[in-house]
Amino acid sequence: MATDSNRDQILSSLRRSRGRDGPVDEATAESLRARIAGHKRNIVPARTDTDHAGLVDLFETMAQKVFATTTRVSDMAEVPDAVAEYLRGANLPSEVVMAPDTDLDAAPWADTSMLEIRRGVPDEPDQVSITSAPSAVAETGTLAMYSGPAHPSTLNFVPETHVVVLPASRVVKSYEDVFDAVRELTADPDRGGLPPRTVNFITGPSRSGDIEQTLLLGAHGPRRLHIVIVEDD
Repeated sequence: MATDSNRDQILSSLRRSRGRDGPVDEATAESLRARIAGHKRNIVPARTDTDHAGLVDLFETMAQKVFATTTRVSDMAEVPDAVAEYLRGANLPSEVVMAPDTDLDAAPWADTSMLEIRRGVPDEPDQVSITSAPSAVAETGTLAMYSGPAHPSTLNFVPETHVVVLPASRVVKSYEDVFDAVRELTADPDRGGLPPRTVNFITGPSRSGDIEQTLLLGAHGPRRLHIVIVEDD
């Protein structure tokens, strides 16, 4: 961790790179404080100007465009069978590592004998992970993942297949809505004024086109992303 002296050196170096040797003037400081407090929103595409059912449809469409696969179920009771059916159809192992997330406890996992579930962080041999997602962006088909004890970030990246259980009510219009939710978490006294350590935005499975512009899935993380959308209230 940087000391106060190291911090001052870093900030001084940044100021010099911006052509500024000393503190900003009061007018500039006031405009910066207003920007931090005001959280001005960027332009939101008109395609998100729809009712919530339309947002969920848009999210699913955009997610599929970036090579994610999706399944819809009517409630959490159907989630385990939907996950088992997806794994069986893709010829994937039934052994999964699941986030220790209480949101997932609403599903009757024990009733599905096809799944062998371990809660915790993934090990290198683990091929399938299951997590929830606190938010999903209809604009781009993106999942927002907050790191924490209930959601170790390695579950997003280590296994080759990532299954996400997404309540439809968590689909929002834009990234700005996600940032608002993070600020609300930061204001929560139970969190001590701290945001999540990381917020990972996941848009489809990992992929790269760096080599001869040939698309390669699983370049830096999961090669498969499957989203189970739960039609909750």
